[in-house]
Amino acid sequence: MILIAIVLGTLAAGIGSVWLAALLSFGVLSRYTQHMLSLAAGALLATAFMHLLPEAFESQASAHDLFMTLLVGLVFFFLLDKAELWHHGHEHHHELPPEHAHAHAGPPHSHDHGPKAGTWAVLTGDSVHCFGDGVLIASAFVADMRLGVIASLAVLAHEVPHHMGDLMVLRTVSGTRRAALIKVSLAGAVTALGGLVGYWLVEQLQDYLPYFLVVASSSFVYVALADLIPQLQKRLSARETAAQIAWLLVGIGLVTWVSGLAHGR
Repeated sequence: MILIAIVLGTLAAGIGSVWLAALLSFGVLSRYTQHMLSLAAGALLATAFMHLLPEAFESQASAHDLFMTLLVGLVFFFLLDKAELWHHGHEHHHELPPEHAHAHAGPPHSHDHGPKAGTWAVLTGDSVHCFGDGVLIASAFVADMRLGVIASLAVLAHEVPHHMGDLMVLRTVSGTRRAALIKVSLAGAVTALGGLVGYWLVEQLQDYLPYFLVVASSSFVYVALADLIPQLQKRLSARETAAQIAWLLVGIGLVTWVSGLAHGR
């Protein structure tokens, strides 16, 4: 049952995030991009601080060791982000202002590298990232079915802005929206492979489950604070600011609501 839930959760997060990103980039939802960023940030923070971390700290693991794991995790994801910048930053960052690094809604600027290099850089980075997401989702499902559902939704939410940037890059490289969508969807499907590997890994290392949960938390916290929220820090009207706050709270409320459903309340 857990394995089936992991497969379903990872496929929903990996491929669902790509299709939602396509709707926000190319479809009728494109006007709501900023709202989705706020919602994703709220969902990620709520998942980390209200569910994953409490679950980890309820174990017999040392609080000192768990906090150390959280710190190391944050530094690791910072370095991972730096590595991504080095490898294919021209697609996402170098030619774009910071607030549009991952979720720009317009076509990217010209690139120095050829189409093939750009395509493989984006798809390789996406696949590695999605594989890691799958491992984190599997860890959450093994700990508790409720956590697995919440983690899957959180991963779906935080991957949307990232996939939006990838789709826009690959659309320029491939020439068509359809080709870009197929390629990024295939990369998103790697999340399920990560889930299967994660299921085996966590089953073999049950004593380390609290640490897997803390690593998942550090991933969510880093993405929310270093990637999503900076994109929301703009000078806006009072109405737009209120909308940002409202959608942030919706993200927090959504995670709380899903948790309540999982408990049958």
